[in-house]
Amino acid sequence: MKNTVNKAVALRISALLKIKNITKYRLAMNSGITHSTLKNIVNDTIKDNLLSTVILISGGFDMTVSEFLDDPLFLEDNLEI
Repeated sequence: MKNTVNKAVALRISALLKIKNITKYRLAMNSGITHSTLKNIVNDTIKDNLLSTVILISGGFDMTVSEFLDDPLFLEDNLEI
């Protein structure tokens, strides 16, 4: 089953939160986005994630956007585009 890009972003964030052992609140603070925005992204209730938001979230994880997107979730064959 293919994921939407939004779902892939949500899954990647959830996985990284566990790997890096940080909370959504801390990630929001580190990223400079509101906790409610991050919650909506993780819950996949946002229609379209902006690349600028993904860049901020990547920075909140102390990663580049390339590192954030370097996951099989984002392979074209795994996405519903």
